[in-house]
Amino acid sequence: MQKAIITVLLAILVSIGAIAQSGHPKLENDQSWSMIVIPDPQSYSKYELNQPVFELMTRWIKKNKEKLNIELVLCEGDLVEQNNIFEADGRGGDQNSEEQWSAVREAFATLDDVVPCIVCTGNHDYGRVAAENRYSQLNAYFTPANMPKTKRILKGMLPNYAGEKTLENAWYEYVSPHGVNFLIVSLEFNPRAKVVKQMKEVVAREEYKDHKVMILTHSYMRAMTDNNALIVKEGYKVKDVTHGKALWKKLIAPSENIEMVLCGHIAGTNNVKQNIGYRKEKNAAGNEVHQMLFNAQTDGGGWQGNGGDGWLRILEFLPDGKTVVIKTFSPYFAFSPSTIDKAWRNESFDSFTIELAE
Repeated sequence: MQKAIITVLLAILVSIGAIAQSGHPKLENDQSWSMIVIPDPQSYSKYELNQPVFELMTRWIKKNKEKLNIELVLCEGDLVEQNNIFEADGRGGDQNSEEQWSAVREAFATLDDVVPCIVCTGNHDYGRVAAENRYSQLNAYFTPANMPKTKRILKGMLPNYAGEKTLENAWYEYVSPHGVNFLIVSLEFNPRAKVVKQMKEVVAREEYKDHKVMILTHSYMRAMTDNNALIVKEGYKVKDVTHGKALWKKLIAPSENIEMVLCGHIAGTNNVKQNIGYRKEKNAAGNEVHQMLFNAQTDGGGWQGNGGDGWLRILEFLPDGKTVVIKTFSPYFAFSPSTIDKAWRNESFDSFTIELAE
């Protein structure tokens, strides 16, 4: 009898939770601040019909800036499908590279004067199609000069493969409304050994000793279906690379203040669990490092689908300075009353809480 009662109560609690998240997002604590994590936009960029979906996502962020106290937006790379093609081939989309870069830049431009946006580069942002070399058009579209809110928190950039300082490898300082100091480090796709060494030196600076450090990089870990394993090797032509497992050993684990890693890149077509992952391990200080893979580019119909059903992640940082509530939400589904019931992903791997070091 007692077991039956507990079962009924649990069912009621689950249904209440589902009802509570059937509408538009709101903060669990009105003193919290939030960060929006945007997964790989490439499948929005490559089709003209998909591009407005991504624009809807950034416009939704603008509209909800005050309501959710959105302080930062981070994008996990692969801004485009092909970095440098003059004609669309039909198989990889109907937009050439200029059209793709222009579209993704236009979507982010909505936020230029609203909130700092930090992007990293993925394999598709280099070479011709996918990291045949280290040349990227990112620097023609995303610069400190045309992103004023981002420029305010930007503290330094490292030279890219051509020796130019760009946003491909950059670091940013942010102080939360609760007085917590954050350092966000954005790394190029499979960063070069020199970059990893230099960023380790940046993270270790005395001025950042008490900062909570986040690493934003494109390729780092595999999905739940592959046991959230760190990537050991990939087959791209680009040379001088540091894959996920090596990045952990050379930069993340030895650094006492790195507490979060955000990445994208990995995607499958059969199960949402092929597109997400989470793992935690302790760094040199004995603090947990929360490592999260979040991608969605195949969730809206596979590689030739709508780009990802508008999914993004809301990270709510509570006033205690350590608790982070993570939720997965789609402005695309929330846009219409007829689909708003589909706007949340409530499985435990899509809605959970982590704690940073005190």
